[in-house]
Amino acid sequence: MSFLRSAVGLLARAKLLEGSPTVQTRRHIKRWVSPTLRELAHRQKKLGPQKPERRAGFVEWNQRSELFAFGKRLGESFELSELQRAFTEKSFAEREEDRRRQLGIEESDLHMPHNSDLVEKGQHIARAYVEAFLQHQLPKVPNEGLQAIASFLLSTETLAHVSSHLGTKDLIQSTEYPPSAESLAKSLHAVIGALASSSGIERAFIFVRDFICTQLNQKDLLDVWTPQEPIQLLEKICQERKLGEAEPRLLGDCGKNTVLAAYQVGIYANRQLLGKGFGEDVKTATETAALDALQSIFDTRDNRRPFDFAIQLEPKTVRLG
Repeated sequence: MSFLRSAVGLLARAKLLEGSPTVQTRRHIKRWVSPTLRELAHRQKKLGPQKPERRAGFVEWNQRSELFAFGKRLGESFELSELQRAFTEKSFAEREEDRRRQLGIEESDLHMPHNSDLVEKGQHIARAYVEAFLQHQLPKVPNEGLQAIASFLLSTETLAHVSSHLGTKDLIQSTEYPPSAESLAKSLHAVIGALASSSGIERAFIFVRDFICTQLNQKDLLDVWTPQEPIQLLEKICQERKLGEAEPRLLGDCGKNTVLAAYQVGIYANRQLLGKGFGEDVKTATETAALDALQSIFDTRDNRRPFDFAIQLEPKTVRLG
């Protein structure tokens, strides 16, 4: 009798649990889902890697909205017509004109503006401001070093890196997709030119400072510019700045006549230590010491004062002519 009572109690509890909302139900995945997914994965693997599709080819793409959002993301005010022209390459414009001509469109409506003049204008603005910025921030570096650093900032690789991270890849109207590094760099120059035309030259200068000059942040300048002949350059700098004759001296050595030999050389001028370096032989240690001395003279060491990326150079200090 007691067994029957316990069985009735268990049945009652089971009914309560079935009506409770806390009980997890089955997922009920259809039987066709798994084989379908396997078949799709097999077909995709059989086709191999596919070329990336243009984002502009999607149904929901709106070019004007994307251009407007691009300007707002950067915090700049662009004229949409100028920004549209900045992202239109000459090859794309020529192909579009040929397509319109084949469709029988009137000659007056065939012309499509492109970014050739904006690219040239942006290149001129970017180089002028970068050179002025470097001269202000690195006054002790000679012209040779400033030109090397400016060439790094204005190189195709650096500009393409900046342009791609600003989101220009899908906005560029080009005959190739994805756009090449050269196309990305040219589009960034064109954006600078369009900004100068829309908001003035000062806003273009600030744009160059914020997005191009900042690529020097936490960058070892010795990796950007390494003198080919440091000893000769050091002697020339010491003579020009009247620091005295540079004289290398052996400070220490260990492991002579072994494969683990090490030498320490110091370079002095007027009894002042300019720099020191190590190497597996005296020549290498002297060149390393010369590089260390040049870094000290030019104030380009790692522990130098950081670049001031908040500075606003006066337009008259930037040589645009």
